[in-house]
Amino acid sequence: MDRPYRAAFNAAFNESLYQRFLTRFQEVVGPIEFRVAETPFFVSHELRDRLANHAREIVAELALPHNLATMKTAIPAAYAVPGMDELPNCVQVDFAVVEGPDGKLDGKVVELQAFPSLYALMTSQAEVWAEFFRDIPGLGGDWTWAISGTHEQGYDLMRRTILGDADPEHTVLVDIDPETQKTSPDFVATRNRVGIDTVCITKIIKRGRKLYRMKNGREVPIDRIYNRMVFDELEVKKAPVPFRWNDELDISWCSHPNWYWVWSKFSLPHLRHQAIPGSRYLDQVTDPGDLSQKVLKPLFSFAGSGVKIDVTPEDLAAVPPDQRHGWVLQDKIRYAEAIRMPDGNGVKAEVRVMLLRPPGSRELTPLIDLVRLSRGKMHGVDHNKGLTWVGGSVGMWPR
Repeated sequence: MDRPYRAAFNAAFNESLYQRFLTRFQEVVGPIEFRVAETPFFVSHELRDRLANHAREIVAELALPHNLATMKTAIPAAYAVPGMDELPNCVQVDFAVVEGPDGKLDGKVVELQAFPSLYALMTSQAEVWAEFFRDIPGLGGDWTWAISGTHEQGYDLMRRTILGDADPEHTVLVDIDPETQKTSPDFVATRNRVGIDTVCITKIIKRGRKLYRMKNGREVPIDRIYNRMVFDELEVKKAPVPFRWNDELDISWCSHPNWYWVWSKFSLPHLRHQAIPGSRYLDQVTDPGDLSQKVLKPLFSFAGSGVKIDVTPEDLAAVPPDQRHGWVLQDKIRYAEAIRMPDGNGVKAEVRVMLLRPPGSRELTPLIDLVRLSRGKMHGVDHNKGLTWVGGSVGMWPR
């Protein structure tokens, strides 16, 4: 962290500041049902660049032809969507902030996913914090969240990636029961930034190769889908999708659904980057070693569902033989206490480097850092109940 800015923020912090921040943030994006942390993460330029460079290098390794060929075998036949592009439009690389061998803060990959995340919401959260910094001694000046370029370039990258060459009216953000999703504030922020509406997958109409949605009593063609549907949620909710995933449709995707499977935890055992912890598919594990130093994860769950942080032999035995290929046994990561609270307690951080690639580009560009703060065993709601200085945050630094 950048210590002078942390000290200035902590000196000014009180509950009133936090509540005023929450009120202002929700004025911009609507009601927020998940926990928002009391502080941004003041990321040093050195740590920002380390994580962004790790993410770029990992993406380059993922894109190697032999890796792509292997990873495409993860796509289930029933979910194989035609028209897959050569690279995804959206990629998230989640780093645990750790202390590196040189004693400086660094990152170890917790997981990665070629799937959209809270791009618009994070820019909004950072902008609201920047408003409050103007009144905090020691934090005046020009603050930014943009990893690559200016704010204006970041917004342009977001628009070009989400829209491609489609008109905003013919582009929709699609999820299941979007009004009930905890991520709905990001849907509001995306509409504010990009001008697209959110549509429930069950409300889409299929006619031949074309998809439509209803708007003000008329059918509007859909040319592009900003895809926020999670496949395991589709399965659990048994949502009636109005088309088959194998159908040939006259639409483009951001990101194409196949990438959800291809670049995911499934990729980790194939990567050799220094930031990747040791990872093996469970069906290939003959000697698990010291289980106190391992984490057991299902490959295709979302938001930490099913993860075993304190692994036992019984946990391994409980996975049926025909399902063991769908789990990964990973070396446990020791988090650094990267943030210091006003009372002196330490806080752990995960930093998600969020990358975007507009159609036609061959480069995935880091846009912004989503941050999750934790004081429990894991970065999840159940492990941080009743604690302060935990939850969703954003990375910021002086421009």
